[in-house]
Amino acid sequence: MTKKWVADLVAYLDVAATTRVDPRVADVVLHWMTEDFGNAGSRTHEYGTRAKRAVKEARTFLAGTVGAKVEEVIFTSGATESNNIALLGIAPYGETHQRRHIITSAIEHKAVVEPLLHLQSKGFEVDFLEPGPSGRITTESVLEKLRPDTLLVSLMHVNNETGVIQPVAELARKLRETPTYFHVDAAQGYGKLPEDLKAPIDLISISGHKVGAPKGVGALITRRRGWDKVPLEPIMFGGGQERKLRPGTLPVPLIMGFYEAAKIFQETRGNWEREAREMRERILVALAKTRFRINGDAEHSVPHILNVTFEGLNAEALIVRLKSQVAVATGSACTSASYTPSHVLTAMGLPEDVAANGLRFSWFPSQVLDFDPEELAEAVARMQPDASS
Repeated sequence: MTKKWVADLVAYLDVAATTRVDPRVADVVLHWMTEDFGNAGSRTHEYGTRAKRAVKEARTFLAGTVGAKVEEVIFTSGATESNNIALLGIAPYGETHQRRHIITSAIEHKAVVEPLLHLQSKGFEVDFLEPGPSGRITTESVLEKLRPDTLLVSLMHVNNETGVIQPVAELARKLRETPTYFHVDAAQGYGKLPEDLKAPIDLISISGHKVGAPKGVGALITRRRGWDKVPLEPIMFGGGQERKLRPGTLPVPLIMGFYEAAKIFQETRGNWEREAREMRERILVALAKTRFRINGDAEHSVPHILNVTFEGLNAEALIVRLKSQVAVATGSACTSASYTPSHVLTAMGLPEDVAANGLRFSWFPSQVLDFDPEELAEAVARMQPDASS
């Protein structure tokens, strides 16, 4: 068995869960693990100096990708940690200033839902807005819920199950006129829709492994309002690294891998988008020989995520039957052990049989060069019961 056996046998259509690390990124990570292996906090020798200088370069580049200042980038282990720092870290300010109301959506990732449920148990009031069948929250529905005591709005950039794009840029501009802070979980949207994240969003959570970086590294953008910082307090203690907001030794190899991956994705994004749209069209044309429905607003979706339900087919059984051909998922990798209907599709008001059997295809074209959508469609069509029976 060779190292490439998975790629040889199975087309990987689950990049919404994670992406393959680009070999160029792996080389960078290895370099900072085995050659320039210094601690960026070591100030007495050249090893530490080189690591610190490298981290500053990475921080500067990543800040530029979202139109932020260098000092507004906090390195974390990924979007889940960034979400927790943003949501739990702003809570003390809300308690002190009698602003315990939070607005979010019912289709958020569990990394947002669960911290907010924790705050709810501590006396915060959380409105979970439902998007309807489109899967898209409207700016108006958020603004209608605003109150004088609204501390925060938290809305994802791109839904991880349906690929539907939320109107975060428009909402950011509206909320900037109010005292309410705005947090965006951009795990799925970072790099793909760069202009959206240059809007005046107060807090942005980013995960590196969705754009070809290693797992275990991400960032929290903490954008100032004029001279005023977002009033965050740390949720961990011990060292004061990352502007006393996120302690711990910086993982220089992972940070440099994230930097390299973000550079590569930025340079190739135009081709990536074109090829992703072409792959989407190929898949949809092939699936026309099956009976299926698209879940979510196809007109407001990223090109590389497609959620469908096949009439008369159980999604879990379908995944098992197709596992030798294609790697796909029913939804978030964080909840893949659960066979309950998708909370995202359920919140969209879809029928239970649809919500329980949504199948997510997500791809980077360069990673599925040998994938033939026609073969997939033929396999599904053979499994579907006769519509006339």
